[in-house]
Amino acid sequence: MTDTTILGAPVAAKKAHKGTYHGITVTDDYAWLRDPGYPEVKDKAILAHLNAENAWFENRMAGQQELIATLFTEMRGRIKEADTSVPQKDGDYLYWIEFEEGAEYKKWWRRPVAAKADGSEDQLILDEVALAGGKEYFRLGAISVSSNGRLLAYAVDDNGSERFTARVKDLATGELLPDEIPGTLSSLVWVAGDRGLVYSLANEQWRTDNARLHWLGQETSSDIELYHEDDDGFRVGSSLTANEQWLIIGTSDHETSEVRLIPAADPLAEPILVRPRAKGVEYDVDERDGLLYIHTNDTHENFRLATAPLGQPGEWTTLIEGSDAFYLTGFELFRDFYVIEGRRGGLDQIDVRYYDEPARIEPITFPEASYSAGLGDNPEWAVEKLRLSYESMVSPATVYDYHLADKRLEVLKVQEIPSGYDAALYTTERLEIPARDGTLIPVSVVMRKDRMPGGPLHLYGYGAYGIAIDPGFSTSRLSLIDRGFAYALAHIRGGDDLGRAWYKAGKLERRTNTFTDFVDVAKGLIERGFTAAGKISISGGSAGGELMGAVVNSDPQLWGAVAAHVPFVDVLATMLDETLPLTPGEWPEWGNPIEDKAAFELIRSYSPYDQVKRQAYPPILVTAGLNDPRVTYWEPAKWVAKLRELKVGDSELLLKTNMGAGHGGKSGRFESLRETAEEFAFVLWQLGVEG
Repeated sequence: MTDTTILGAPVAAKKAHKGTYHGITVTDDYAWLRDPGYPEVKDKAILAHLNAENAWFENRMAGQQELIATLFTEMRGRIKEADTSVPQKDGDYLYWIEFEEGAEYKKWWRRPVAAKADGSEDQLILDEVALAGGKEYFRLGAISVSSNGRLLAYAVDDNGSERFTARVKDLATGELLPDEIPGTLSSLVWVAGDRGLVYSLANEQWRTDNARLHWLGQETSSDIELYHEDDDGFRVGSSLTANEQWLIIGTSDHETSEVRLIPAADPLAEPILVRPRAKGVEYDVDERDGLLYIHTNDTHENFRLATAPLGQPGEWTTLIEGSDAFYLTGFELFRDFYVIEGRRGGLDQIDVRYYDEPARIEPITFPEASYSAGLGDNPEWAVEKLRLSYESMVSPATVYDYHLADKRLEVLKVQEIPSGYDAALYTTERLEIPARDGTLIPVSVVMRKDRMPGGPLHLYGYGAYGIAIDPGFSTSRLSLIDRGFAYALAHIRGGDDLGRAWYKAGKLERRTNTFTDFVDVAKGLIERGFTAAGKISISGGSAGGELMGAVVNSDPQLWGAVAAHVPFVDVLATMLDETLPLTPGEWPEWGNPIEDKAAFELIRSYSPYDQVKRQAYPPILVTAGLNDPRVTYWEPAKWVAKLRELKVGDSELLLKTNMGAGHGGKSGRFESLRETAEEFAFVLWQLGVEG
């Protein structure tokens, strides 16, 4: 039973539940919040509890509705409502997307390259607004135009479960073909002269263990499995080489990969295995004129670029050596040149290189000392210019074309902020703050130039899966910055901001570095006069939500407000349950507590849910998604229940569960802004900052 009275916070019932692992008994009084019928959640007691938490959230946030409305209006005012992307040529057409005034979703357009830009030959190829009509949730997944330009394949999720239904539209007639593929979780790849689609189905555990071929016009029951993965920890994905001659079927977990190639014109041909998987070796592949290009970490953790003849795909010869100084994150082939991307000192680098002139290296340079830049959408094989994206913490998103002949950047579009934005009012810094073991942690900070020292500060972190946090631009965060906040990004270990070693230093047995780095960054910012203990708000989502849970357990006095979005906080129980969608694939990241007692003990020592204790906690706002397949809804629900039981004092503790959404929260560009406005209102309220 749950106390659903609005006079007090919901108190979840305690029901004894025990499990013994490696001779150690673990109790979990809130395990009942997991519906045994998941992914369907029908248990009335569970739904009543979640609804009671939502009612409590609404009750406690009622006094902040005016502030939420103000923040939402500000954030929406910074978004150009009627907006269009820069058209990009692909074959015989120019393609672009467009938002109409007030629209939550996009429309996808094209026109013939030779047509006038007067709208007379513009063709609406996909209308997300119409597809989302009447739905609480809508998300477009894969979208792919056939090579002849006649057919459009796309996939839609309308409940947040990330199980997409794929359809095919005839762009000449506007009609939907009868082909319908439910349950996909993948790209949609055209093969065999546009007669077939390659895709992957999500199995019962939400794992893509297959690559399948669908012949247009045939029943899906007759679809052919091109590849099946037997390792529960691996996921399968498909794509085409840049020249579209080969179908790439890749399978991987977080540390090992394996690639097969099949002629795109003959998808039933015998696959070519590039190199058998070897634990810890990652690689990805492209092809040009019978030569494979392989991006791999086999000889250096920061990756090298190698080549191999198609006839001897496993014989790799180094083209670009791995380097401690340069982290090679990826590459892209074009007909006459290739591009490598990476980071040097944590800063994005893009180099153009030439097949016939190995010594010719042309770095693309950008105007600021700290920024985020990368290749944009470049769908064609033969090009004379490259589409690039660029932004910094003070510079709005910019789209460039880089002209190779004269090494010139051409500005095509700068993000427009209708309500106004003056970059001269803001300043950004790149700091290095020592962690307790002496490692220097990069921190990116943005604030107004007229900000008073010692004021409130918002600190964001993630620190997992080798995902870097780029020092990019955000219009939403201006609502805090313009109210006197500094906004800081902690580039903590566990991400790959400074290379692969940086990632490895925050995973498995070194996982706790991520948490202590974040705390030490906060203390360093206090020591440097940016802020003070209790004036720091923090946020993170998913694995970043795990970070939030760990640091409120270890150092609750530092934080004035905490926002934990879809937080991965029940780490031990999730890693012990191999039936859950992601668990086997996550063991290389966190460890396998089923087989390894040391991993069990380590995870238990930091798992936020398991380490909740009787102490004062800062104000915490938690979000969840009922249909979330990544961080299941019961993790945040259990965590909040246990916090309510053990925390001392009357600090706010709120849980909001989106009952019709998944891992990403609500869909739509404005509805998602409303949730950010709620988070910021909570922060301002708890820190006592005027709205």
